[in-house]
Amino acid sequence: MNNPTGTGQLHNKTAVVTGGSRGIGRAIIDAFMSEGARVVTSSRNAPDSDLPKAVHWLQADVSDPTQVDALAEFAVGQLGNIDILVNNAGVQLEKTVVNSTDEDWNLLMGTNARGVFLVCRRFIPIMSASEGGSIINIGSISGEHADPTMALYNASKAFVAGLTRSIAVDHGAEGIRCNTICPGWIMTGMVDAAFSLASDPAASKADGLARHPVGRWGQPKDIAAAAVWLGSDQSTFTTGQSITVDGGLVAASPLQPGLF
Repeated sequence: MNNPTGTGQLHNKTAVVTGGSRGIGRAIIDAFMSEGARVVTSSRNAPDSDLPKAVHWLQADVSDPTQVDALAEFAVGQLGNIDILVNNAGVQLEKTVVNSTDEDWNLLMGTNARGVFLVCRRFIPIMSASEGGSIINIGSISGEHADPTMALYNASKAFVAGLTRSIAVDHGAEGIRCNTICPGWIMTGMVDAAFSLASDPAASKADGLARHPVGRWGQPKDIAAAAVWLGSDQSTFTTGQSITVDGGLVAASPLQPGLF
């Protein structure tokens, strides 16, 4: 799937994508490769389907600093310099604060918050040593607009946005850019699981669709397109930002569509 023409936006660039075995992560890998990038990816479990043959994959849990070290060594060994880092690995739990256990905290915050921190801490010196690069963290609209019964998930994505700004400020002079993409409702297994908890999943899904001014659900490729831009030289003056990609969902009034 690599771009053979040498004209892609990411030609000659290298990228590491965590959580690349499915969903948004897999879409980012496909888009990066089609734009000419060489890619290393990781996931806690084996991929759901075959990755492109040119992708280098390592099993790694980003909440474990030893495994993050192994990922960094693997990535450098396969790619040399690292131009783009995408922190996509994440988990989701549908619970309120009072229903969340210590184990829930360790699982979700371990991946969504600690994992992003550990990966950034390990890779920033590597990227800085070769004139910097672009870090792209995958956040969520839930970091600013709380989804019901998803307390830890909401909090973890708010952490990602704050960490992104700090990295941009502290490491900009080293050539590091850092931005967060905040997806809305993207049709992946995570969104399907959230809708399944509704008392009437079909009605809930219909209402959700009606709240999108663009008239459709988001797809993983929509987030991948934003990631390509942030990884490319077209975005060299963009850093420290949270970029919402949600089809206009949070721009609209919370009033039920069709009331006026």
